[in-house]
Amino acid sequence: MWEAALDVEPILKAGSQAGVSKATTFGGENKDVRRSRVAWLTENKSVKELILPYAQDAANVMGIDIDSNCEIQFTEYHATENGHYDWHHDVDWNNNNGVDRKLSLTLQLTDSSEYEGGLFDFGEVEKLPPNYRTKGTVLVFPSYLSHRVSPVTSGVRRSLVAWFSGPKWR
Repeated sequence: MWEAALDVEPILKAGSQAGVSKATTFGGENKDVRRSRVAWLTENKSVKELILPYAQDAANVMGIDIDSNCEIQFTEYHATENGHYDWHHDVDWNNNNGVDRKLSLTLQLTDSSEYEGGLFDFGEVEKLPPNYRTKGTVLVFPSYLSHRVSPVTSGVRRSLVAWFSGPKWR
């Protein structure tokens, strides 16, 4: 896990300009598992340059091999849509492309005063520090860890999520 306080305004602007659509999972759309809107920012070089050092530092600390390529997703969880993402991990164990997601990064784009609910949770595995809901906070963790975002009950929760891949897990 890694924390910082980043200026997120350029990311919010990029996300809103990209246009959001309904989110899916590896298995397609399943509203019982995930209700959110997403926009892909993978090709946005300035966003990638902003987050890459956090992933590289975490990879070095954890001894995980990653490459600099990543998938980047701007996500919105709306209370009016019961926005949430139930328990999941970020590794697609069924892929055949020779790489796996190794590190997941989430960047908080809205302050906790802007919404209610929407708690990011690892369960009993790891307790998050009290300030993780502060706008601009970065969390980096192994992609195989189970996590969730509980339903947003008021307002809109926005976050940036990125997945950094490397050689298949053994």
